[in-house]
Amino acid sequence: MPKVAVIRFPGTNGDLDVVHILNNVVKLNAELVWHEDFKHGIYDAIVIPGGFSYGDWLRAGAIAARSNAMREVAMDAENGVPVLGICNGFQILVEAGLLPGALLPNDPPRFITKWVWVKINDTKTPFTRLYEPGEVVSMPIAHGEGRYFIDNVDEVRAVFTYFGENPNGSIASIAGVTNYEGNVLGLMPHPERSAEAVLTPRGFVPGGLKLWLSLKESLGGGW
Repeated sequence: MPKVAVIRFPGTNGDLDVVHILNNVVKLNAELVWHEDFKHGIYDAIVIPGGFSYGDWLRAGAIAARSNAMREVAMDAENGVPVLGICNGFQILVEAGLLPGALLPNDPPRFITKWVWVKINDTKTPFTRLYEPGEVVSMPIAHGEGRYFIDNVDEVRAVFTYFGENPNGSIASIAGVTNYEGNVLGLMPHPERSAEAVLTPRGFVPGGLKLWLSLKESLGGGW
């Protein structure tokens, strides 16, 4: 069975949610890995979950991005291993240079936690292959520095965009981007908190489940 590393930094708080979804809902083999113990070449996929790594000192994700673990992650990413960064994990991937652009304080400048609608624009990634092109689903957000910015939006693969409402002022309503190859995804909404109906408020749908099932299928049959 494919193995997925869920990397924990000091201040990570979404790691056990991800492990639960991977192990108990989609039935993959997920291991919680302390960042100092992570080595490349061992795992078939990597998840960097949300939280406040190192207390968001300097900038959100800036310290974790310069850790040895992220140098190891970069080596796996170069070899095509699927890498997913959620919320703070997205910030870490951007700070580490594995994804383009920047994540800035929300506009308006406050912490936002709510359910939102997101549109899937690109289904040719290991994380989105089971979605329909243009499908709109719901996921929760919980961040203070989630406003995505890049100088030229034509230079980025905006796989997820906010639909209807742009909650944080992201340029072009971008909610998630991949690298050019498509194997590294940064996503600001939380798919691990929207993968079970029991956690989903009335009027919304558990939009994160297909992401995890897409990853499972990708690891089983390639992408």
